[in-house]
Amino acid sequence: MNGITLKTLDVRLSVCKVEDYSQVDISKPFTFTGTTDEELSLVCPVDAVPDNTTERDDGWKAFRIVGILDFSLIGILSKISAVLADNGVGIFAISTYNTDYILTKEENFGKALKVLAEAGYEIEA
Repeated sequence: MNGITLKTLDVRLSVCKVEDYSQVDISKPFTFTGTTDEELSLVCPVDAVPDNTTERDDGWKAFRIVGILDFSLIGILSKISAVLADNGVGIFAISTYNTDYILTKEENFGKALKVLAEAGYEIEA
């Protein structure tokens, strides 16, 4: 065991681009925004996608690394993404102050959890 626990989240997510954040309910759990000089991105539950979305990709499931990750820890997300990449599973990663969230397409979610468990990660439902 590598000592890392991954907790599955019981939510279907969308990855979107929006015109602005005026219709985004940021109080909804699992709502993440990203603003750059090129786009306004949004990850949120499928049932919370706003009307001013310009592009969207539905059908994402997620798990998070359990616990609060110290900023001095190196390579945790890299190792998880390498296991998944080696098994043909693409990801969309989100980092917060406390931890990392890893999203996969719904059709790959079971496979992702299986190969991570085989690689020594504890999976918590």
